Amino acid sequence: MSFILGKKIGMTQIFQEDGTVTPVTLVEAGPVTVTQVRVKDKDGYEAVQVGYGNDKKLNKPKGGHLKDLKPLKVLRETKVLNDKKRGDEIDVSAFGIGDKVKVSGFSKARGFQGVVKRHGFHGMPASHGHHHVLRHGGSIGQRFPQHTLKGMRMAGRMGGKRITTRGLKILNIDKENNLLAIKGAIPGRRGTLLEITKI
Repeated sequence: MSFILGKKIGMTQIFQEDGTVTPVTLVEAGPVTVTQVRVKDKDGYEAVQVGYGNDKKLNKPKGGHLKDLKPLKVLRETKVLNDKKRGDEIDVSAFGIGDKVKVSGFSKARGFQGVVKRHGFHGMPASHGHHHVLRHGGSIGQRFPQHTLKGMRMAGRMGGKRITTRGLKILNIDKENNLLAIKGAIPGRRGTLLEITKI
């Protein structure tokens, strides 16, 4: 198993040999640096911490943690274990064309939205006496039990949540530019930090 951090660049398409067009998402993945290896005797669990990006100004605790390494912007832990040591680098060569991966990232934040956009409600009929309520949600309960039930779909904050998409396939790898071409859509906007794990 392999793990890497990356940044979403955007979507494009790849033409296969038989002429079919496949939509892909381009991800600038790594290189990441191993910053800490957690062991069960000392930390109570096993994990590997990696760092990604370049931080211009480190605070003192982070600077002490990375004192013999380059200044890294983002630190993430993973339970994906390998034989790496502190200071080792992981790049896209850890993955292969055809590998299945799961990708985690934060979805696009859309602010406060109504039930039509947020939950896909159909809205009210446009005639038969309806006015000013075309995009309303309708009834939210009944006389009994005299309170609104938990989980009632209503208007509210939409997006900006951590999403994991599983079973995505790597179609192309550009090792010189640290690029992965992953089939299909990936959560987030351009520049979103992504966690990519081989499954």
